[in-house]
Amino acid sequence: MIIATENKASNLKASFNLGYVWLISIVAAMGGLLFGWDWVVIGGAKPFFQRYFELTSEAQIGWANSCALIGCLFGALAAGALSDKFGRKRLLIAAALIFAVTSLGNALAGTFTVFIAWRIFGGVAIGLASSLSPMYIAEVAPAQIRGKLVAINQLTIVVGILLAQCINWFLVRDLPAGATDEFIRSSWFGQQGWRWMFGLTAAPALLFFIGMLLVPESPRWLAKNGKTELARRILGKIGGKNYANAATTEIQSTLVSEEIQRVRFSDLLEPKMRKVIVLGVVLAVFQQWCGINVIFNYAEEIFRAAGYDISSVLKNIAWTGSVNLAFTFVALGVVDKGGRRPLMLFGSAALAVIYTVMGFCYFSGVKGLPMLLLVLAAIGCYAMSLAPVTWVVISEIFPNRIRGAAMAVAVSSLWIACFLLTYTFPMLNATLGSAGTFWLYAAICVAGFVFIKFKLPETKGKSLEQIERELVD
Repeated sequence: MIIATENKASNLKASFNLGYVWLISIVAAMGGLLFGWDWVVIGGAKPFFQRYFELTSEAQIGWANSCALIGCLFGALAAGALSDKFGRKRLLIAAALIFAVTSLGNALAGTFTVFIAWRIFGGVAIGLASSLSPMYIAEVAPAQIRGKLVAINQLTIVVGILLAQCINWFLVRDLPAGATDEFIRSSWFGQQGWRWMFGLTAAPALLFFIGMLLVPESPRWLAKNGKTELARRILGKIGGKNYANAATTEIQSTLVSEEIQRVRFSDLLEPKMRKVIVLGVVLAVFQQWCGINVIFNYAEEIFRAAGYDISSVLKNIAWTGSVNLAFTFVALGVVDKGGRRPLMLFGSAALAVIYTVMGFCYFSGVKGLPMLLLVLAAIGCYAMSLAPVTWVVISEIFPNRIRGAAMAVAVSSLWIACFLLTYTFPMLNATLGSAGTFWLYAAICVAGFVFIKFKLPETKGKSLEQIERELVD
């Protein structure tokens, strides 16, 4: 589909080939699908591999759920260190292969140590994809629809989450109600069922690998690395000859010629870069410390505390994935119309209120349907605000010259924050109780609201180069 449009903010006129732009963006967003699938599959498998490996201590359980985040950190750092040198496409291809290999490794693991090793290695692929997929999409997308296209990456994350949750539930749907730990451990569910949960991730990983072989390299990376004509050809396929010439000129105007080829992490400490780096890091950390991921990773504990048995827990997990998907579509519809700031403010405020009410429900002993509805409300608010918009903003705000390294710092901070959140939840839950833990998350959401209110500028409708001039120059 070709559409003529003008972006007043970026002053670039074009007849965009939106079919082509959507196609390459969706292929890149397959990294998000695998990110979501691989990240959440452990939530459904946990009740079974936990009994298979005879995990008993809170530290062991926390380590099993959070160890992949170590790999995520290394993957995000590798994305920053290598993507500015080798490009976005090659590393996304590598991520697809790692997803495929590690999913089979986890499925075949015979000991807890081997299982942990494969989870950490699989985390490397999550770290690569979580950093590079939104960055690639932001670098090929026209400014007018960049928010929607980058949010597609969040949509595929949610689709991956829902697919994993539905497959998890399907594989164990015949588990008898009230099954004992010994029955679960010795049955097919505890011996083989959880292995299929991990192993099936290899199928979409192979599709992602094939798709990435067919898409072009990021034109902004090509221009940055001296391949201007190739960048111009790709931009021409996106928006025509005039758009390609204008966009190439605008990209080159933001690059410092003597520093294009070498980017060091120390460059991020330059005085004019610090403000934007701090903005990206705080938003990335807040997306995790708002607390929503404990619902995905510790759904069993949260729903059991609300009075549900293990069979009902898996059904409820599938409900959370369905709500997550539905409200991500809401975000796609408003992120380029309503803007980034209003959505981020809404999400942080809504979560603060919902967590406060959840805390009082836990404190008062309220169980069953009211707790399920509160959990679904929290996920819905998160899915239409902090979940997609954070990725949109951190893919937009960093300058062309250092985008790979800066994204690595922000995404690495996100994974460190996620590790701390995931690892500490069992201990916080044991120390503060469910009520105190969610009140703590509510306080963090209030702090996030204040930061966004005073520090986050609006970026909708602006080219990446215009955002750079406004934030850095």
